Amino acid sequence: MAAYPGGVFNRIMQRGLNRYWSGTAKHVRDMELGPLKTRRLQARRLRAHLDEVISVADGQLALPVIGSNSFFIPHGTDWSWRPRLWRESLPQKGMVAVESREPLGEEITLFHDCDHSELTLRQLRNTREKDLAPYGLRMDVFGFDGSFLSLVLDMPEAATEGLSRDHVIRMTTIVEMEKPLEIFARLNIKHGPNTEQIIRELPLNKEDISVEFDLAYTKMNEKQFEKAWIDLIFEGPEMNQVILRDLNFSRRLRAEI
Repeated sequence: MAAYPGGVFNRIMQRGLNRYWSGTAKHVRDMELGPLKTRRLQARRLRAHLDEVISVADGQLALPVIGSNSFFIPHGTDWSWRPRLWRESLPQKGMVAVESREPLGEEITLFHDCDHSELTLRQLRNTREKDLAPYGLRMDVFGFDGSFLSLVLDMPEAATEGLSRDHVIRMTTIVEMEKPLEIFARLNIKHGPNTEQIIRELPLNKEDISVEFDLAYTKMNEKQFEKAWIDLIFEGPEMNQVILRDLNFSRRLRAEI
């Protein structure tokens, strides 16, 4: 991003311009027609530049702040997280003809069994006024000759620190798609030689989607947690575009009954 020149000279120039136009505004009604036409032309040219600056600045300042980790957190939450892809600009913005097990950033990996990949992934800047996440993820699926397609998100170590079977993990996302399809979220938690899995279907009848994974229904060994990850599984994805405008997680203890 370019920096506008500053310093003493810039401040002196700005004060001079302010005095010039302030004086013009005070005496404009008393000017002769010749000088008045000149001032009008100058003012119109200046206004065009000022309108452009204001328009661009308003648009940029209305965007979600890069790095924002702001989202709804339920009462009692002891851990929350928005993955980097939805929070910060990635060095690699996108990929085409994505092969299976190919990562985008450090946390997201695409898995599929297509013989010929016609899949693209791209990080995009969210520009809608209601978006809280600075970035989103767009997946385009053209031809699809495979039997499965999933995005795997590796969760940080903090997700399993202090984790117990008394916890509920909440996943919230905003999904846009060209045509309806089924999306499932599967939470995987590895403990020792075993992996517990909980699967939820996303309710795609609304844009803001939340699902919860109640760990009470697992047989996890709380002393052997190693790692956790989420699979987003797409059923019937061919000839479709899916945009995940946001993806975030929170963790809380289940309320005692």
